[in-house]
Amino acid sequence: MGSSPSLSARETRSLSDSTGFSSEQIEILHRRFLHLSDGRPTMSKSSFDSIQDLDNNPIKSRIVNAFFDGRNLGLTSKSVDEITFENFLTTLSYFQHMDEDHPAEDLEQCKMKKLKFLFHMYDTDRDGKITLEELREIVKELLSKKCSTEKTSSSIADAAMLEAANVCKGQMEPNEVYEEINLQDFLQIMQDLKIESKMHVRFLQLDTTAMCR
Repeated sequence: MGSSPSLSARETRSLSDSTGFSSEQIEILHRRFLHLSDGRPTMSKSSFDSIQDLDNNPIKSRIVNAFFDGRNLGLTSKSVDEITFENFLTTLSYFQHMDEDHPAEDLEQCKMKKLKFLFHMYDTDRDGKITLEELREIVKELLSKKCSTEKTSSSIADAAMLEAANVCKGQMEPNEVYEEINLQDFLQIMQDLKIESKMHVRFLQLDTTAMCR
């Protein structure tokens, strides 16, 4: 499904069914997509440079890369260079807010979806594991705005990995080493986090009418 100056009712219904966005939200986001892509049916990573809400985010590059990660788009390829509006909307659907008024089954499904998405952001080499080095790198990025030293970020990451080992492995043997977190461990570590209501991006709520004229 590509992008055109306007979406048909059938396209909108299909996208609404697959992403959970309302017809009105899809129309607004479609205008935003066309604005970012200069009216083209696909957009590249450079198109995200004009999104001001992302400028001060220390993990901006990871968020942008997530839109081009085949794992988030249901593709067999590891990544893509250009995304369609459907791809764009699919990734944005991971950031939808879901409050506790929804059925427990829907909340759990939303939580698992978001946690897998978050895992992919940490697992930069796409090998199904978050290594100590990958953890150190994202901690370094998160603290970059605070002028943190390399030593500080490494110490925080090391402590986080040790805590992960305590949660997932419990008492380990003296010679046993825990230096990577797989998806199941990650889900266990994050099980108490109410990510279904926390992980969202501001520009989903923006009125884009003025920017997309």
